[in-house]
Amino acid sequence: QVQLVESGGGLVQPGGSLRLSCAASGSIFSTHTMGWYRQAPGKQRELVATMTTSGSTNYGDSVKGRSTISRDNAKNTVDLQMTNLQPEDTAVYYCNAKRLLYGNWNMYWGQGTQVTVSS
Repeated sequence: QVQLVESGGGLVQPGGSLRLSCAASGSIFSTHTMGWYRQAPGKQRELVATMTTSGSTNYGDSVKGRSTISRDNAKNTVDLQMTNLQPEDTAVYYCNAKRLLYGNWNMYWGQGTQVTVSS
């Protein structure tokens, strides 16, 4: 049974920083790309950042230069550090694990953690 459990969301003032963490259970960490996506009210879910098992990263355009993704393969955790947060960063942030297998994506999602940027 695969579980992804996020933590670290909350209320942040504009210009502030936040660190989100995702703990993965199950035997996926060594085989799956780990990452973060977010969904704001009325908008589609969008990429924040991903990191492959070999350490290659990919960032969404809206967070490039303000976000850093990291993964600890020993602890099965993936973290997202975000700086200079703005109100448009307000969203539910979801942890994701994915692997392309026989042409199909094998994908798991966490339950999401709310990040609100407001003064």
